[in-house]
Order: sequence, then C-alpha cells, then structure tokens
Amino acid sequence: MGNSVFGGRMSAGSSGSTITKFYTSTAWIEGRAEAQLDHVAGWDGVRHIAAFPDLHPGKYGPVGCAVLADRIYPLLIGNDIGCGMSLFQLDLPVRKLKLEKAFRRIRVLGDAAHVDYGGRLGDVGLPANAFAQSLGTIGGGNHFCEVQTLVACDTDVGLDKAVTYLLVHSGSRSLGNAVFGGLPSGAVSGMTPDDAAQYMQGHDQAVRWASLNRQIIAERAAEALRADLRLITDAPHNLLEPRGDGWLHRKGAAKADMPLVPLAGSRATASYLLRPLAHDDTLASTAHGAGRRYDRRSMHGRVRTKRSDIAAMQRTPFGGRVVCEDRDLLIEEAPLAYKSSLAVVTDLEATGAATPVATFHPLLTFKKTRTEGRT
Repeated sequence: MGNSVFGGRMSAGSSGSTITKFYTSTAWIEGRAEAQLDHVAGWDGVRHIAAFPDLHPGKYGPVGCAVLADRIYPLLIGNDIGCGMSLFQLDLPVRKLKLEKAFRRIRVLGDAAHVDYGGRLGDVGLPANAFAQSLGTIGGGNHFCEVQTLVACDTDVGLDKAVTYLLVHSGSRSLGNAVFGGLPSGAVSGMTPDDAAQYMQGHDQAVRWASLNRQIIAERAAEALRADLRLITDAPHNLLEPRGDGWLHRKGAAKADMPLVPLAGSRATASYLLRPLAHDDTLASTAHGAGRRYDRRSMHGRVRTKRSDIAAMQRTPFGGRVVCEDRDLLIEEAPLAYKSSLAVVTDLEATGAATPVATFHPLLTFKKTRTEGRT
C-alpha cells in the first residue's frame, strides 16, 4: 500500500493528508477502525496521521493514532484528557509479596483518599479545589493499578528482577469531563488557537491533574503494600501539543519523545517497556496498549457468565489475582476483549516504531471494588 517506511505502510487521505500505518498485514485491525482513519484524514487541515497496531474504533475517531493538523480538534483528545500510563519500581522484593495479604490491602484504592491534596495541586500549578476529592482514585473502564513482576529486561535498562513494579493507568476523571463538556458547538469542525484558548487552558490543567493522579494512586498502593516507590516513566496518551506550525493530537497513542514508554497488556498477557525509535513519521508517538479486539457491548455475548466463569476471570494465567467487583466491568474487560500485546509489540518492532526492552507479568490487578463509582 504505497511506499515502505521502516516497514510501515503509507497511503494518501482524501484531502491529500498522509497516513502511515505502523502495523503489518497480520495485525488484527477492524475495518471500521480503518474507515474512521480515512474519515479523519479528510478533515480540514489534517496533514499526517500515524496509526499503530493497537488501533480500534472509537467514538470520535479511531483509538491508537496521532494526528497532525493545522487546526485544533478537541474531539480527538476526548473527555479523558491526559490519560496515560505510569510505571514505578517498588522496593518490595517479589519473594516477600504475600499475594492474599496484598489482595486485601490494595482494596483501599476503591475508597476515597480522605486526604487534603490542595498543596499537591498547588505544586503542579492547579487550584487547591480542582476536583481534589477525586485524586488518588482510578475510575472505571480500562483503567487499573497493577503490581507486576519483571520477567525479562535488557541489561542497559538497569531494572531489578528481584523487586516488584507498579503500572498505573488512569486519567483526569471529573476535570477532563468538565473541560470537554464546556466545548462550544463549533469545536466539531476544528478550532483556531484563538478560539481554543479556554479549552487549551483547561486541557493543560487536566494533563497535569492526570499525571498527579497517577502518582497519588501509586503512592496509595505502595503505602498499602508497605513499600516505597520510584517513578520510571510517565507517558500520557490523550493530549494535544503544538508541533512546528501545527497541532499534534494523540488519541490513545503514547507520547514517545522520551527514553522509555510503557505498553499495557491484558490480564492474560504481558506488559512491556518500549524504547521508541527515532522516526519522524511516528509523530513522536507509539502504541500504549494491546488495543481492544471487541467492543464492550459485544463482550456480554462472547464470554460465559456462570459463577465459576466470573470467578475464573478474577485470576490470571500467571497465578495472579484481580480485584474487580463490578460484574459487567469484569466481563467487558475480560482478556478476550483485547488483542495480543506481543503481536502489537512485534509489529511496532517490525515497522521501526519502537523496540521492547523489558517484559512484565501481572501479579495483582486492581480495577474496582463495590464502593467505587463507575466512571
């Protein structure tokens, strides 16, 4: 399909924009996702799109792509502005992790923090009352906090296989919803920087809020596990940035202008740490996860839901446990819903977008207790 770009495939959009696909012919890509890709390529001012192997259909366009345009399209960022992945190293040795005890302790993430985070918000340039009551909470959907074990690592990365790791996936929650909900009706057709000044201010606040939220979630989890933590990398995947004389929209595509980027698997597949490769056509982005194979609604007809089946979904092939007491959410987030994370990483490497430098398996995945609201 056009010229080869480090194994990627290039094609022309309907308005002359370029689409570079960083996946091979073996990738599981829904036709509807590629149709959405072509549709976005035809929007006014869209110049270049980078699409990754976790590509799947979304509400306002495909998830798993980066879009460079000379206009601002808030719909491409969506309501969960600043959503991303943060990877931490814990000083808790794998041999000392008591899974059942950790399973009980980490349930605290389902409760509100009941801490005054006004000072923490001020430290990142946000008002002390900016949805402070939601800080330290994960939310619903595909968000999670996961204790992991390192099973393989390149020697130059400097990670320790003897200790545990924490991967946090969450976003801006109520703040992002408020910013997105305040958009003018004309936003659907794109906005100029002058038109979007109020949106940009809210967007930037939501990105900072989301990063702080992941940090506090990790701190709460580490405290529950009686451990200290160290941040390895924090990579948002829903955000807008100026780039040259245009605007770079990342819609479920990880910010990759950094040394290391996490890529989440499902509860039944590995997660990875990626090293992005220098390549202009990636738009400094890469895949952020395995990507959905089936939408949430269809999952209710794809998995068995007897009591024994639900119980089985709360355990992993790696001997791990899953904290998720929302039956519908457990079904919608079942491993079958997701592509193979290994296949995604293999395609990223084959097309020159990124290379894996570390592999992690899940030990304990927190998603939701009965007390946490489903947002």
